[in-house]
Amino acid sequence: MNEAHQIIQTASLTEKSTLMSEKQNKYVFRVSPRANKIQIKSAIEQLFQKKVVDVNTCNYAGKKKRERRADYGRTAHWKKAIVTLAEGEKIDLV
Repeated sequence: MNEAHQIIQTASLTEKSTLMSEKQNKYVFRVSPRANKIQIKSAIEQLFQKKVVDVNTCNYAGKKKRERRADYGRTAHWKKAIVTLAEGEKIDLV
């Protein structure tokens, strides 16, 4: 998992993440569950050419979902990364 595109899956464009990017210079990404903070930091710096100050991560467990009759399925487990950029740096996501 050395490719930056394998580590960073998507950017989160929710209302909360938009406010964080405007006021606190923090950006939210959905990342590979196997990626650690060092890999996430280097992937962001490689993809966007910006200086990363801090990376916080959250793991989310997939929920049980009911499918037809009594069978149960499960949504995927996923990981979220909140990346803080250096003062004056900005990522244009939209």
